[in-house]
Amino acid sequence: MYHEVESVRNYLKNFNLDNNSNGTIVKNIRIGDKEILQFINEFWTSKQRKASSLHEVSYRACFKPQLPKFFIELLTKEGDIVYDPFSGRGTTIIEAALLGRKIIANDISPLSQIFSKPRLFVPSLEMVRSRLDTIKVDEKNKADIDLSMFYEDKTETEIIALKKLLDNEKDIDMWIRMVATNRLTGHSSGFFSVYTLPPNQAVSAKNQIKINQKRQQIPPYRNTKEIILKKTKGLTRNITEEDRINLANAGKTALFLQNDARSVPEVENGSVQLTVTSPPFLDIVHYSKDNWLRCWFNNIDSKEIEHKITMSRTVEQWSSVMADVFKELYRITKNEGWVAFEVGEIRKGTIKLDEVVVPLGLNAGFTCAGIIINQQIFTKTANIWGITNNNLGTNSNRIVIFYKA
Repeated sequence: MYHEVESVRNYLKNFNLDNNSNGTIVKNIRIGDKEILQFINEFWTSKQRKASSLHEVSYRACFKPQLPKFFIELLTKEGDIVYDPFSGRGTTIIEAALLGRKIIANDISPLSQIFSKPRLFVPSLEMVRSRLDTIKVDEKNKADIDLSMFYEDKTETEIIALKKLLDNEKDIDMWIRMVATNRLTGHSSGFFSVYTLPPNQAVSAKNQIKINQKRQQIPPYRNTKEIILKKTKGLTRNITEEDRINLANAGKTALFLQNDARSVPEVENGSVQLTVTSPPFLDIVHYSKDNWLRCWFNNIDSKEIEHKITMSRTVEQWSSVMADVFKELYRITKNEGWVAFEVGEIRKGTIKLDEVVVPLGLNAGFTCAGIIINQQIFTKTANIWGITNNNLGTNSNRIVIFYKA
């Protein structure tokens, strides 16, 4: 028996995380001509029920796995379909798979699937080691572009060997490709490159030369095999046998799409029990600039992908796109199904996208069960009820929850 709106509201009203919070603050706010309930509490934290190590893959603008876990456990049962139309690194679908749910992922970027799908089929460390031992490195092989500002010569030849090897769809090779893609550039010896910007984007070759000059650095040799093994060990360090079984079972029926989220005809009418997602916001994302190196490694035309990405620079443009996303979500959501739509806080709280989202869901046919504001306290002196969301001391998520009657 699924939760209905009132039972979910009561659960949120009475929620007390580890008996440590002051309880939920419930407010009535007016959005348009509707009264909407707002639930303010610490519903989850990054410390609560430590997340699976499998999530530790760097990606731009991703939420913590405790967020989808909260809604998956509350609003679904084993075997239900959980969907994310803006899947990113796959936090929602990996968490859903770990919890024994079926999954559908969509993201217009092919990098999303490259990071997500391999983590459904988790190899042992020895399997990865054995496969890496078969790779033959030809020191004469060089990249078809100049990467000398990022990589030492021998490191580059190893990367080329990986790039050439990983053109097939074997599970073990997809895993290695995923880890290698994640380790291409970064700011420590745990990455293939010399020191550069954080690993969720790559600077241009020109800017990397400037970084090298400023830091008086030259790319050192990095043992790519050992780096891949070390990251694999980290990703799998707390994976249980039950986790592996759940992930593999989800992988057998998983659907990965690369559509515009406004149209996913591959997803059947009324098939999805829960959507948990965080859409792109009003940021100007230069996909081809940020992802050029990852795309090069995976033989992806970054400019072609960038042309497919819908950029919304105003609230009005963003709302127009999301209105159509909600219409599609309504089509694919089951009766008694749910949508948890996370919009965070943007532009220092001056734009409350949760209040923009509510009418979009209502117009699509959903009932709005309320807005959850999850606030995590970072300092002992911070009073969760006495400071605004924008002050230092808290980290907030704003999630609008919708129900299909």
